[in-house]
Amino acid sequence: KMAAAAGPAAAAAGLWSEGNRCGQNGDFARALKSVNKILQISKDDVTALQCKVVCLIQNGNFKEALSIINTHTKVLTSDIIAFEKAYCEYRLNRIESALKTIQSASQQTDKLKELYGQVLYRLERYDDCLAAYRDLIRNSQDEYEEERKTNLSAVVAAQSTWEKVVPEDLGLREATYELCYNSACALIGQGKLNEAMKKLQKAEELCRQSLSEDSDVTEEDIEAELAIIHGQMAYIMQLQGRTEDALQLYNQIIKLKPTDVGLLAVIANNIITINKDQNVFDSKKKVKLTNAEGVEHKLSKKQLQAIEFNKALLAMYTNQADQCRKLSASLQSQSPEHLLPVLIQAAQLCREKQHAKAVGLLQDFADQHPASAAEIKLTMAQLKIAQGSVTKACMILRSIEELQHKPGMVSALVTMYSHEEDIDSAIEVFTQAIQWYQQFQAKTNYSSCVFQPKSPVHLSLIREAANFKLKHGRKKEAISDLEELWKQNPKDVHTLAQLISAYSLVDPEKAKVLSKHLPSSDTMSLKVDVDALENSHGATYVRKKAGKLTGDNQQKEQGQGEVKKKKKKKKGKLPKNYDPKVTPDPERWLPMRERSYYRGRKKGKKKEQVGKGTQGSTTAGSSELDASRNASSPPTSPRPGSAAAVSATSNVIPPRHQKPAGAAATKKKQQQKKKKGSKGGW
Repeated sequence: KMAAAAGPAAAAAGLWSEGNRCGQNGDFARALKSVNKILQISKDDVTALQCKVVCLIQNGNFKEALSIINTHTKVLTSDIIAFEKAYCEYRLNRIESALKTIQSASQQTDKLKELYGQVLYRLERYDDCLAAYRDLIRNSQDEYEEERKTNLSAVVAAQSTWEKVVPEDLGLREATYELCYNSACALIGQGKLNEAMKKLQKAEELCRQSLSEDSDVTEEDIEAELAIIHGQMAYIMQLQGRTEDALQLYNQIIKLKPTDVGLLAVIANNIITINKDQNVFDSKKKVKLTNAEGVEHKLSKKQLQAIEFNKALLAMYTNQADQCRKLSASLQSQSPEHLLPVLIQAAQLCREKQHAKAVGLLQDFADQHPASAAEIKLTMAQLKIAQGSVTKACMILRSIEELQHKPGMVSALVTMYSHEEDIDSAIEVFTQAIQWYQQFQAKTNYSSCVFQPKSPVHLSLIREAANFKLKHGRKKEAISDLEELWKQNPKDVHTLAQLISAYSLVDPEKAKVLSKHLPSSDTMSLKVDVDALENSHGATYVRKKAGKLTGDNQQKEQGQGEVKKKKKKKKGKLPKNYDPKVTPDPERWLPMRERSYYRGRKKGKKKEQVGKGTQGSTTAGSSELDASRNASSPPTSPRPGSAAAVSATSNVIPPRHQKPAGAAATKKKQQQKKKKGSKGGW
């Protein structure tokens, strides 16, 4: 019995030895076979089960490994197998489950902390992720320090790009192309495109240097590794408006057929945005790349959302109305507060000439989401203007409380009311805006101004209102505004001059009184070099420089009554058939149709000359051309100069170029048959 018992133990020891040797050599497939044999001897061996899970993970069988962990929960407790379980869940894109597994572990090992950082990054919890990597870098010293720094810079780049957070200087030495690339991404998020392009060029150089040192790496491998860097370069070109260069670089990357489905999806999406409503067939091909398997796990939520928006717009441009509505409705259900889905639906309705329905849809959204009401109402106003309802558009714009007193909005409303010749409403807009600024001037410091940057906004609005009223004949109201401006700044000569000009149209005496306040001409004299001004680049008139006058010229200048030399007029050419004895036609300057003796063209002149009989028959004049009837002429040799003679410049068609006999008659019969067979009219 003891010998029999020692047999399985000895076999297990041999299997353990073989499995260990295979694992050290990286042959996890053979190691797995040894472990399975051990489990046949002892099915609940904790070490064997743990080794089997590791072998399956190394072979990429994450689903099977997780299944073994879940079926042996009594043996494989969380404190033993927590990392392996969380890693399998992470690789199977069960990110939330992986986070729970890590947080429920009794002991937070370094391996779990590393995985925790990756999980937080995938969940887009960038602040927590940044803290986790800082803690790892601070408390660990091993050969993976460079990778941790790279991950840390990736988190900062993501914050800058997606959360618009100004990245802090981490003090990382950009010695690798990955660090340079992440730094460039952070700069793109800040809008520093030129600096980002320089970083990417440096990253490309470092990547080529590091990969070229390996003799096994080919040029194709290097280009494949550079694809993501070139993709960001093309994106910067697109943002800078260099769409042709960007498109060329995007297509070069696609031709390389990179294995990264996320990169391909982003590039395809960017090409679609360049195409817009043009080249839709190319866009329909590219959109297939965004539907590849696994794309949703490679991109951020905002990237995926942008791709879905572009799919909906592409469906609209390709007249797929149902598909467009379906995609936009799905997007709206995912993000109820987002503007784009509603705007896409409204645009689709407008393409279907349902403008009233589009405006109603936008109004409902504005009522449900007051925070986005301003942007929605601006779109509604644009639709009303497109329909020609300018007054209704003005009413919508005036309902936007947070914008109705802005100088830009005031300018737009005044322009629109002027277009509709509603001067009273335009003046009312000015009045309300001026009152609003006067009320809040003490509370808020408005230092910038659209009209006159050095003066407060409400004073500039008063000046513009006065100019508008003067232009439209409201002189008394304009004078009231100008007087208020002058009281605010009595030293303003420009306002005083405007006021005097306005009073001169209504009350000249008052204008004379006010003119006494103008400064004297001596104080207003400007030191202007007239010659330099006239000779300047923008001068429309340049005075000729006076040359030295000779003695003869001086006498001519002093002399009076001299007659300037007149240029001789050339005699007009007479027509060749001009007869001085014949009186010219007094109506010769009129077109032929307007002359009194014009009777119109003779219609049917050519038709009369064509015979109506069978083919070959001629008119009455044909007898003159028939040589057989003329006895004096030989039948074979017509006279020189006779009508039957064909000259070299004749328009007669040679026999080879004539239509075949019977063609006209056949065509006529066919036309008659068609007429008989026709059933309906127009």
